[in-house]
Amino acid sequence: MKLKDYLLVTITWISILIQIILTFVLWDNYYDIYGLVIVGYIFWCLSIVFGVLPIISFRRKGRVPKKTSYIHTTQMVDTGIYAIVRHPQFLAGILWSIALALISQHWVVDVLLIPVIITTYFDTLEANKKLIEKFGEDYIEYMKRVPNLNALWGIILLFYQKIKRIKN
Repeated sequence: MKLKDYLLVTITWISILIQIILTFVLWDNYYDIYGLVIVGYIFWCLSIVFGVLPIISFRRKGRVPKKTSYIHTTQMVDTGIYAIVRHPQFLAGILWSIALALISQHWVVDVLLIPVIITTYFDTLEANKKLIEKFGEDYIEYMKRVPNLNALWGIILLFYQKIKRIKN
């Protein structure tokens, strides 16, 4: 891992840690808009889904060697959650950060969302490079079919592909 990679991860996690502290230790709910709190908890639940499903998918379909972490796949996975987005766990981090901003409604938590999104995006670019090295042309083709982080667009594309297959 390069120093740049450590820097991106460090910035991301420091930003999220500060968001957590401001959201739950100080519990401000600055603007007191209850509807945003509910939406925040919905985003939080989505972050759990996008954070946990990759573990299950990799264990089931990634041919992970026994007694190793789920990230040590030997088979590229492009089904399930990976048919919607290429980096669901990175997306989970962004969704979690958005959830904290919506729940706290504090301007500092909102501002910290910016470095989380930017650094996470650059992390996905680095991950793409490593995955191209690992899986080659298959991963390049996968990148053409499935968006990096945009789950909504990924769902639309998935439905479009299914409809296209049904018509043929």
